[in-house]
Order: sequence, then C-alpha cells, then structure tokens
Amino acid sequence: MDLILCHQTADFDAVGAAVGLARLKTGARIVLTKGAHPMVRDFLALHRDELTLLEIRSINPAKIRSLIVVDNQRRDRFGHASGWFDLPQLEAIEVYDHHLDSDSDIRATYRQIEPVGATTTLIVEKLKQAKIQLTSFEATVMALGIHVDSGSLTFEQTSVRDVLALAWLMEMGANLKVIAEYREQTLSPKLQNLLTIALKNLDKREVEGHTIAAVLLKTESFIPGLSSIAHRLLDLTDTEALILGHLYRKSNSNKNKSNGQKLTVIGRSRIEGVNLNELFTPFGGGGHPQAAAMTIKDRPDLEGTFKQLFADAIAQIPHPTLARDIMSSPVRTIRPDTSIEDAERILFRYGHSGLSVVDESDRLVGIISRRDLDLALHHGFAHAPVKGYMSKNLKTITPQTPLQEIESIVVTYDVGRLPVLDGDRLVGIVTRTDILRQLYQQSNDRLPAEDRDKIGLTPNLLPSLRLRLAASIWQLLTKAAAAAEKRGWHLYLVGGGIRDLLLSEPEGHLLLQDIDLVVDGFHRSTDEGAGVELAEEILKIYPGARLSIHGAFQTAALLWHDDPQLGNLWMDIATARTEFYPYPAANPEVEASSIRQDLYRRDFTINALAVRLTDPKAGKLLDYFGGVLDLRSRLIRVLHPNSFIEDPTRIYRAVRFAVRLNFAIESETESYIRYAIASGIYHRKANQANLAPALTTRLKAELKYILQAEYWKKALKLLAHLDALSCLHSSLNLDRNLWWQIRCVDRWLRWLDPKNNLNHWLVRLETIIAYLPPEDAAQLAERLQLPKNSISRITNLETVTSTVIESLSQSNCISEIVKRLGRYNISTLILAAARSKKTARRTIWQYLNRWSKIRPPIDGKDLKTLGYKPGPLYKEILAELLAATLDGKISDRAAAQEFLSQKYPR
Repeated sequence: MDLILCHQTADFDAVGAAVGLARLKTGARIVLTKGAHPMVRDFLALHRDELTLLEIRSINPAKIRSLIVVDNQRRDRFGHASGWFDLPQLEAIEVYDHHLDSDSDIRATYRQIEPVGATTTLIVEKLKQAKIQLTSFEATVMALGIHVDSGSLTFEQTSVRDVLALAWLMEMGANLKVIAEYREQTLSPKLQNLLTIALKNLDKREVEGHTIAAVLLKTESFIPGLSSIAHRLLDLTDTEALILGHLYRKSNSNKNKSNGQKLTVIGRSRIEGVNLNELFTPFGGGGHPQAAAMTIKDRPDLEGTFKQLFADAIAQIPHPTLARDIMSSPVRTIRPDTSIEDAERILFRYGHSGLSVVDESDRLVGIISRRDLDLALHHGFAHAPVKGYMSKNLKTITPQTPLQEIESIVVTYDVGRLPVLDGDRLVGIVTRTDILRQLYQQSNDRLPAEDRDKIGLTPNLLPSLRLRLAASIWQLLTKAAAAAEKRGWHLYLVGGGIRDLLLSEPEGHLLLQDIDLVVDGFHRSTDEGAGVELAEEILKIYPGARLSIHGAFQTAALLWHDDPQLGNLWMDIATARTEFYPYPAANPEVEASSIRQDLYRRDFTINALAVRLTDPKAGKLLDYFGGVLDLRSRLIRVLHPNSFIEDPTRIYRAVRFAVRLNFAIESETESYIRYAIASGIYHRKANQANLAPALTTRLKAELKYILQAEYWKKALKLLAHLDALSCLHSSLNLDRNLWWQIRCVDRWLRWLDPKNNLNHWLVRLETIIAYLPPEDAAQLAERLQLPKNSISRITNLETVTSTVIESLSQSNCISEIVKRLGRYNISTLILAAARSKKTARRTIWQYLNRWSKIRPPIDGKDLKTLGYKPGPLYKEILAELLAATLDGKISDRAAAQEFLSQKYPR
C-alpha cells in the first residue's frame, strides 16, 4: 500500500500536491492525517468522492509499502501517523516541499525541496513532463493550492514556475468559479473598516433560490481596492451576486452639478443568467457577464440610479436548477437484510458510491455508502446485513429543492448523497457527483468566443438543429418530442448526431441518416418499454416506416426506405439504460436508468453528448464528461479505464473515429488500450468454448466499417501501431510482407472490379486472416462468422496457391493456363497472386486482365448456322476453338471456319 500523507490541518497546497501525486503514483491513496483548514474542510465536504482518500482508522500499518510526504518535513505534524515512518517494511519515503528553511527529521529516500510559491507547482511540473491529462476537478484543486499559497501569485516567494504551472492547469480545465469561491484574500485596515460598514448595511434578498445583495458606501473621497471588498462580501455572506456602490465627492467638484458626486459601481455574480456587462454598458461601463464596473458622474439622483441597477439585476435572475433536473433516477435500492458482501457486489456492478435501503413497502429506511461497506469488510463482516451499518438519520429533499439549497445541505452536514422524495415515494437521488457535474459543466462558458463558434456551442442548440437539418427530419424530431412530453418524459438526441453537429460548419447542411433518441422519465418512472412505446406512437404518425424491436437491449428501430420525404433513414429509440458486462467481451446486460447513466455507458466522451428535445430547457446540451472540450482539442478519450477490457471492439472504434475525424487518441486512453491488449484477455476468451460476442460478430462489424472506408489504410496502420490486430489472433501483426500483400490485393481489386461486386472490404480481411497458419486462419474465419465461401477460400488458400504455381510451371501454352486457372474465381486468384512470386503473379494478372476475356470468332449460334447439329459436341468444339484462339492459331472467322473444316468436317 502506497500512501500520500497530508499534514495536520491540511491546506489547499497539501491537498493539491497530493492529488497530483495520486496521478503520478498509480494506486497511491491520500490520507488526511488529522483535520483540515476550514476552507479545505468545506471544499472536501462537497468534493470528497472525487479524491482517493483513505480513513486513517481503516489503514493496517503492516500493509504500508511506501510513504509520500507533501508540504511538510516534520514528523510531529502527522499525528498518529508519525509512527509509520519507523515501519521496518517501508521500501521508500519521499518528501516534496517548498519551505527551504524547515528542519527535517524524516529519513527520506528521495527529497525535493525547491524555492517555489507552492509545493503543488513541483508536482505540476512532473505531470507536464509525463504528459498526463488532468480532469477539471484535479486541475481546480491543484490551482487552488498554488493560488492560496502564493496569494494568487502576489506573495514574495512566487516564482515564474508558479505562473507557468497555473497556466497549464487552466489549459487542463481549472474552474475559476470554484477557485474564486475558496481562495482567501487580505484587506488593508481602511478596507476592513469599509467591509464592516458594508456588512452592517447590506441589503440581502432571496430570489428564485439565489441570494443577491447590494450596498452603497459613502465616503468623502475615492478609495481604491473596493473590488476586494466585493469578493469578501460574497464569501462572508453566502451571496451569489453583489452590486457594490461607492458614492464619493469629485475632486475639484462643481457643486452645481449632481452635488459634485461620482458613483462607482462594482458588480460580481455567480448566478448563471445574470449579465452584469449588459446591465452596465448603457451607463458607459462594462466588463464580463460575471464581473463588471462603471463610474457615473454629472447625473442627478445617483442613489436612485444605484437602486434601479439593483432592481434590474434582480430581474435578470433565471429560474433555478432544481433537484429533479440533476438527480439520478431510478434509484438502485436494496433491502435491510442484504449482506455487506452482496451490497458491495452491487456497488461494483453499477459503479455507485452508495445504495439506498428500502423496506418491503419501498419506503426509504437508510443509506449505506462505499466507506461504510469498506469498513465492514475490513473488520470481517462480509455476511452481516447492511441494516447494522447503514445511516438512518437521513437528510432528504424534494424534486423542487433548488440546487443552491442542495449544495448547502451537502456542505453543512457533510453527506455524500441526498434521497429525493415525492411524498413517501423515493423518486431519485442527488449525489456530490451530480452537484459537481452541474457546477463543472458551466466550465464550457469559459471557452473563448472563437472556440465556441468553432464547435457550434450555444445555450440552445434547437435553432441550429432546425436550420441545418432537412425540414422533414426536424418535423419528425418535433413530433417525437411532443409525444414524449405528452407522457411526461424527456427525449434526447444523443451520440454521433450531436458530435457531427458541433464539428460541422455553422452554415453547413447536416445530413442525418442514423438518428439515436433516448427516453428518460426523470422522476416519473419509465419502464424498459418506454422506447418501444414511443416508437409505436411515431409509427402511427408515419405508417410507412418499418418497426423493429430488440427486447434484450430495450431499443426500438424505425426504418424508412426510399421515403418521399425522409429518404433512407434509421431511427433508434431506446429507454435510458445502464449496462454491465458480466465478463470481458460479452454482450452487456442492460437495465432502465437515467440519461446520465445512459451517456456514461457509451464509448468516448465525444459520443457521450446529448441535446434535450423536450421542455423545459429544450435545446440544452448535456456534456457530463468533457466531450465538448475533447472536440475542441480533437481527442478521442475513453470514459472509464476498463472500457477496452469489457469490449475490445471499442479499440477498433477508437481507431475508426480517430482516423475518420482526424483526431488523436488521448495518451491515457492509448495506455488503456495497450494494457487491455497486453493482458491477454482477448486471447484467453477466444480459446473458450463459448465465444464472446465482442470477439465474433461485433468485431467483424467494426472490421467491415474500417476496411470499406476510404481511410482504411491509415486505420490499419494505426491498429498495427497499437498492436490491436492481436485481438484477432495473438501472433497477427502488420509486417512488411502482409502490408505489401494487402496493398497488392487492393490495387488488383480496384482495377479488375471497379464496381465493387466482390466486396472489397471482405477480400482485404481475407488477405489479413489468410496470413496466419492455415489452421489458425480457418478458426478465425469461423469465429468471425464470415460467409461460407470466404471460410472455404481462407481454409484452402495455401493449397490452392501451391497448386496454381505448380500448374503454371507445367503449362506450355496460354490455353493450358486458361484451362487450369478457369476453375478458380477471381477473389481466390487475386489472393493467390498476392502470395506468389513475380513470374506467377504476372501470369495470373494476364489471365484475369486479358486472357479470361478472349472469346473465339465463332459461337454456338454460328455452329448451328454452319450446319452442326446441336449436342454435346458443341462444348468440345467451342473449347477447341477457344484454345486455338488463345494460342494464336486462329484470329478471325475465316480461320476459325478453316479450323472447323479440318478438325470437325460435316
């Protein structure tokens, strides 16, 4: 066990450095040895589930392998953990700190103490060097560490390295809103006095679940630094928006004008929808939507102007985000008598951090968290019922509880999940993760305008969809949304359609021939037949469609073929669902779930995007996993580390999207691919009696997508670079000889079969498979369930190639070559040619390109005209005529008739 130790009363620098080291030291866990700074404590109350924290009481010292110390060099600052430094089994002790004058009593095997503003900066530099990509949360907590310890880059010890570290963390997606909320500021005595006055006279109001305040300060002269007071007022009063006015007398004032006064107004807002720049611009001020300022002079009734500004800001506050908008539903529940072991297994299966416990009447009686289960398992109570360990004194909310109140409850009571009750009925659950997703999703608003335009990102995507889709497609989506709304459901357009919309040119036409829709009932329960029900309703409106239902995956498909309005269109409609792979490469087991969990089960972030088609908030883009940022960065990023273990076809999909979209596979995603392949799991599964679907038909489908695309060569090269061909067979790799064979076959196919009658993708695949030893090649062809003629061709190709080469060497004339090669089809001969030496290959090319197309000057009708009686003799005569023509003995009709008169006289 590798542990990262934070000192007592841990500050943001210690936590930030620990978070970074947890990424560098795979498997290492963070330990807060004793308490945290109040601001850190509040931060962790909301973000605890994002960290790999271990409770100090759950650690068995005998299992500790190494210790890593951050932001401290003294043992006495680690409380009870100080004794761990003397453990005999320790293999390493590492120390990272920026306090140069501190005496150390820790016997470290590695020590890095350098003059920077924050220890976190040292860790950031290592992350940059290792080219590790951070999540937005990780970047944010590390940025907080640098901000707080360097006074936001103003303290004397701040270095250029701190500035560069912060810049990189911003690139990684550090959330300025969260940083502003948790960093501390200092005030001068004069400003502290004004702050006291402001607190006493603050006009604070609750509007639509948000808190907004205003205060007008009056002084004899201008006082700089009031923006610091604005920040402190926001923090001290839990206010989300503030209008701070400063009324003072102008220097050299003319008392005949507005009593010689000026009004400076500073605005700060954390409320999405309040645009301070829009409010201040008419008065000559401006700034940003969240921060703006202005100064007014020579205007009567400045106090009245200030009051009107406050009223206008209040009018801008939008309706709040409610629990029903962010909760997960339906809720995964267990009974009180469920064992600890079974509960832990359910958590693993569904990836949850806690479970709701309900009685026989489905009434909520408790909640058990992963931490509760870990402690019970640690003490050996795997078979005990959860009712002995679950939390029973629960905080609950309703579907109408505002987000601000939810966040306050989570922080105040340090709870990780809040059940949502509609009366006595459990209709959903809001977790820390749900809150954080809502908060961090707003980070898209920080994109520069040119980047937002580049990816088509607007607050409401419906106008863009309406303008760029064919009118008939838009009408279809509108009717589907209306049908869903009628049933109280949300309907989402998901996946590739949204990806392509955001990537395409803003004025371009978007051609959708494959539409994916997902039905989510949010707190109105949907059963697994919701998708089918909606499809059947659409079929009533469009009776020309064909309905196909896939019950195992809870999906329905509507198909239109050569429709006058819709053309050729495929529309999948599914109930929002989660999935679980019972074993690697299996087909997933699916259950009805929420849109968030439905998006999480998808392959890559750029495909886990959705747009709501129903009210309220129709047109809202759902991006829970950073897909928009990855579109901007042109990266293919997987959603979870085990994705490729569960489904190897995702490796091929990653390659297909990367090459098709001209994206790069993100570095950590590539490492997951290589790990999955190196693990040998695919080879073991391929040798089992019951073959996994992802290694048979689904893998063949991905190979078809790749090998029939224009970019197949680049894709095949990338698969080889990743060693992904070993998913087909452990010994298969794209060496120079195989690559030459594939390109040779491709050239011949394009010349000899320009209309693609031979299914070029399949012949390319046969070339790859046939490169294996015959027995292995035949088994792979059968496993992929190729057509029977393909399996036969691959099985016999080595024998056929040897026979062809031998027969060509024994042929003395062209007619013999044509006779011997005529028994094989074109595909077989192309494959054989690619495996043959140049002389044989040239002969086969002559046959396919020229000799096989030669016909004698006289055919069967001519024979009848010449007086030959129809019968078996015709076949013999025509064969002789063809041979003579091929061998140059006859070249025209007269010569052919002379040949007949000599060999077959009438």
